[in-house]
Amino acid sequence: MTTKKRSLKLNMSDYAGKSVISKMNKLGERMDCLAQGIREHVSLSPKLTETVKGKLSLGAKILQVGGLEKIFNQKFSVKYDEKLLNVCQCYLSTTAGPIAGLLFISTDKIAFCSERSIKFLSPTGKLLRIYYKVSIPISKTMKAKESENREKPSQKYIQVITEDDFEFWFMGFLNHQKTLRYLHHAISSS
Repeated sequence: MTTKKRSLKLNMSDYAGKSVISKMNKLGERMDCLAQGIREHVSLSPKLTETVKGKLSLGAKILQVGGLEKIFNQKFSVKYDEKLLNVCQCYLSTTAGPIAGLLFISTDKIAFCSERSIKFLSPTGKLLRIYYKVSIPISKTMKAKESENREKPSQKYIQVITEDDFEFWFMGFLNHQKTLRYLHHAISSS
């Protein structure tokens, strides 16, 4: 009897050891993915100090306004039954270079708003400051797909394509796969 009990304990401890190792490996993979996302997010900005200042400023704005959902409601026209599904920090690729901001995914739209205001001259010569905003109705979105930089394959993009073949490129996600899942869910539910 004692031999059977010992072998049973040994087998269970082997299983527990394998389970712990498996979980540690999965955690390590997630941490590697997060670290890669952070590296990519930070590398898109011109200076690390500017990135840190921007993130602290954004965090203060979020707290001051009362949360991400309130920022979404303030920046974009929101329908009564519209629900915010996900918000993430990323960059929007523009001809002038990447712009840091927040990507909002709701049941009705994909929306982007820059973290900082952008300066430009009005036709009258007055200096204006506005936030760079994009709003894409989910009903007009054909697909969202993952893409990568050919020169830097570790740098991932999410390409959103509308019915009229207009493309929006988002990059610098902390977790682009999670964001892509939310985009696919929102598009397929419309």
